[in-house]
Amino acid sequence: MLDTLTAPATAQVPALSLNDQAADPVAFAAALGGSFERFGFAVVADHGVPADLIARAWVMTEAFFALPEETKRGYFVAGGGGARGYTPFKTEIAKGASHVDLKEFWHIGRELAKGHRFEGQMPANIWPDQPEGFRETFIELFAAFDTAGDRLLSAIARHLGLTPDWFDHAVKDGNSVLRLLHYPPVPADAPEVRAGAHEDINLITLLLGAEEAGLELLDKNGNWLAIKPPEGAMVVNVGDMLQRLTNHVLPSTTHRVVNPAPDRRGHSRYSMPFFLHPAPDFLIETLPSTISAENPNRYPTPITAHDYLHERLVEIGLVKA
Repeated sequence: MLDTLTAPATAQVPALSLNDQAADPVAFAAALGGSFERFGFAVVADHGVPADLIARAWVMTEAFFALPEETKRGYFVAGGGGARGYTPFKTEIAKGASHVDLKEFWHIGRELAKGHRFEGQMPANIWPDQPEGFRETFIELFAAFDTAGDRLLSAIARHLGLTPDWFDHAVKDGNSVLRLLHYPPVPADAPEVRAGAHEDINLITLLLGAEEAGLELLDKNGNWLAIKPPEGAMVVNVGDMLQRLTNHVLPSTTHRVVNPAPDRRGHSRYSMPFFLHPAPDFLIETLPSTISAENPNRYPTPITAHDYLHERLVEIGLVKA
């Protein structure tokens, strides 16, 4: 059983302000890139996602997950890999884990026009009948995350010595996913963790809701460190696609969500990660500037974002091989 009684040390991830990007984009890029190189994570305040929109989204999230199980399961698409709509409790499992995650979630993707070239690879969204205003709220939130993500990718490009708009073509019509997560209360003797140790698949993840204790990263020295962002700040982490693209210059750090302390086990935990993906046809090919004698190319064979995503979804049990 995971020992949650001994509190882990807190990761000293510096809190950055996205407002600083406009005043000094080079300095902000260096600070963001430095945090990623050290931790694989960054904490970003003043991210531009409106506070009133976030508050509305939390209300909608809690209201949806409070619906009867039968109602929620009506939005589950069997064989859909969890790409859109509802995924029931205890479905997903971290790669190599022995216990399924203690969570249920809802996925929202990009709204595509009829006949779009990615229509066959990016399924249409599913929208619940209740709570009222759900669709409008999360279309607006998806767009706000998209904007924040573009600004962060611009800083990452600068840090890597690329043009600030380098990622624009990669993420235009990208297969990004907004996940609404609910971790229900857990029994005192629960052997599992709420989300097992894993790395994210995508380019970067933008996370709201990490103020509630539980999120931990695995530091380079092998210790688990708690992540405790300031109220309202966003936690951003490198995903495996960006790690592969940068030949591990920017590492995709293992992280997990542990069961809470006994006095919090009767409480639910909610979070909203935005998994920023490139377009399905984007070719993940190692950046030449990240290859050296000391850091030889780990990935000589390029792969499309669509094929890479499929491989990983099979590993975590959301898609059958």
